Amino acid sequence: MAWRCSGSTNKELIENMWKHKLISDEQVKEAFLKVDRAHYAPSRPYEDSPQYIGYQATISAPHMHAMALEHLISFMMPSDSSPAPRALDIGSGSGYLTHVMAELVGPRGLVVGVEHINALRDKGETNMRKSTEGKQLIETGKVKFVTADGRKGCKEPARQGEEELGTQWDVIHVGASASDVHAELIRQLKAPGWQVFVAP
Repeated sequence: MAWRCSGSTNKELIENMWKHKLISDEQVKEAFLKVDRAHYAPSRPYEDSPQYIGYQATISAPHMHAMALEHLISFMMPSDSSPAPRALDIGSGSGYLTHVMAELVGPRGLVVGVEHINALRDKGETNMRKSTEGKQLIETGKVKFVTADGRKGCKEPARQGEEELGTQWDVIHVGASASDVHAELIRQLKAPGWQVFVAP
């Protein structure tokens, strides 16, 4: 059904994915509606297809991002046991999924996008700053973009006031090609936690 989901606007794209059940969680739908893909895709932003963004990387098709978040949602939403969810987006690329994730983790949450190429790290942050909401998420420290070897995860300090909750990740999403599950990623994941691998 993914090929039927393209639209002429961001809202139409998301509504088509909802109609064809590629998005079934209302909170996931609302998060996608808040983030305009036009700030992240180099062309045809509302087409449900991957696009090349340089450096052998792509922005995945929207339905792939939707499928990832449908699997991750129960670990990303604030709860009594995890009031400040922490999400790591390895291979953050354009920054699109990083931004959508930030709409799900609540006001105390943290999302960190990791890229191994400085230019891609910069691209994600630049794209996110195109919207007032994205710029605010970065400036308040709710979202960060870093350059690092994603195979080693990311040891990011807790946000101010959240130190007692620790620094392990509730969610680790790997959007870059990966042939192995690296032990360091598992060590950085909360138990119970969730990790999903999605090819770009």
